[in-house]
Amino acid sequence: MDAGNRTAEAVAVRDGRIQAVGRRSDIEALAGAGTRVVDLKGKTLIPGFVDAHSHFLATGTAEAFSVDLSSAPVGTVKNIDEIVARLKRKAEITPKGEWILGHGYDDTLVTEKRHPTRADLDRVSADHPIFVRHVSGHFAVANSKALELAQITRDTPNPQGGEFRRDAATGELNGVLEETPALAPVAARIPTPSREKNLEAIRKATDIYSAKGVTTAQDGALGNPRLLGMVQEAAAQGQLPIRLVLWPTAPVAKALIEGKAEFRSPDPQLLRIGATKLFDDGSIQGYTGYLSQPYHVHAPGKDHAYHGYPTMPREQLAALVLEQHKAGRQIAIHGNGDAAIDDILFAFSEAQKAFPRADARHIIVHAQTARDDQLDRMKALGVIPTFFVLHTYYWGDWHRDVFLGPQRAMRISPAESALKRGLRFTIHTDTPVVPMDPLRLMWSAANRISSSGKVIGASERISPTQALRAVTIDAAWQAFEENSRGSIEPGKLADFAILSASPLEEPARIKDIQVLETIVGGKTVFSR
Repeated sequence: MDAGNRTAEAVAVRDGRIQAVGRRSDIEALAGAGTRVVDLKGKTLIPGFVDAHSHFLATGTAEAFSVDLSSAPVGTVKNIDEIVARLKRKAEITPKGEWILGHGYDDTLVTEKRHPTRADLDRVSADHPIFVRHVSGHFAVANSKALELAQITRDTPNPQGGEFRRDAATGELNGVLEETPALAPVAARIPTPSREKNLEAIRKATDIYSAKGVTTAQDGALGNPRLLGMVQEAAAQGQLPIRLVLWPTAPVAKALIEGKAEFRSPDPQLLRIGATKLFDDGSIQGYTGYLSQPYHVHAPGKDHAYHGYPTMPREQLAALVLEQHKAGRQIAIHGNGDAAIDDILFAFSEAQKAFPRADARHIIVHAQTARDDQLDRMKALGVIPTFFVLHTYYWGDWHRDVFLGPQRAMRISPAESALKRGLRFTIHTDTPVVPMDPLRLMWSAANRISSSGKVIGASERISPTQALRAVTIDAAWQAFEENSRGSIEPGKLADFAILSASPLEEPARIKDIQVLETIVGGKTVFSR
């Protein structure tokens, strides 16, 4: 994954870094008396995958402490009764009064084609507060006990950028919480995990990521400053075997800038602070993505002109961006809908006018419905889109038939259009929204096939080589790490993944390739 996309026969590693790359005979000549020589026997060595956007800590927490409510193709939940049954099993072994958490339910994939409600969760227990997150992370459902603890009643007004959903006939809360401002009051009541539980979550996340060849992970929205110390402790104690980049949310980033929060990495190559994370809209599959044109099939309870909404007014976003940009921070903003992308580009442009900065590498996370004119503006501003291209697999049919309609759906995650403009981009999994699997991510970018086997936008396919760049060297570049990782070149960190086959030869089979070994700094952290 160097500038010429060259393939070599051998690599020499010393003291955790790459010493030489080239022909086998030349590299073997460097071997000394204590050299360990590994013959891959035809398998493929690539740079370790660099995570362009996901949620490392949330992935570990979900795995360790939350009930999996996923439907196919990720899980097996078919209907709301099965969600209730899984949560009941958890309630039976949980002391009364303690929280029950769930994750991964998808209203588009259960038989009822709706969110579970407060009434559904009250069937599980009246003695436990219950909080279950939607697969997108942009919705959750709370039972009556949880709403009571959060002091949310039918008279509580909706927060800016969110909604406490209500029964259309009675006006009573139905338990569905729409977007972060509505989720936050309930989530704030969930007790902070103990040190031991946080360390367990870090171990779980490390196991998940390293098994998929990821050598640099990302926590894409760290909103609790207390977790900074926990991650630092794990790194200092040798309990963080893969590298991690933390994206603090705006309040945490502001606290760091003002010296009200502290972060001291034991090793900046292992653990460091990355971009400040902001949000400007929600989820298209939840009808909260902010579009310039209405949804293809209008949202339940909304009129035909409804096209989502922003998390905050454009001027407020611009002010937040200006504050972080002026402080020299890289900024990453979640934007799915093209109207949200308009606001984000406005904010970046205004910040650059006020305080010009070369090579700021600001990021639009997802950029799902980016138009051609917006890609042109990204190029002019030096903005990086990171595409959640796995939407073509997990929700492609829904985007085509329900959310966006055929024309817009075929353009989601427009990677090839970006490539034609010379606009450098990355691709990501957004785990735990979907499972961490960089090879399936590459497969999706190269094939754009939905879970039903239909092609979603053949013209936006990219080559396997370009897909591999997007999860290695280009992802490293997005994080200002291109000089230390992302390619197999002398002087860089010895971060590798060994694969059962080359991902560059047969695009249709990329998803079937196995990660056999993951190596960080020359040390094996996973072996199949």
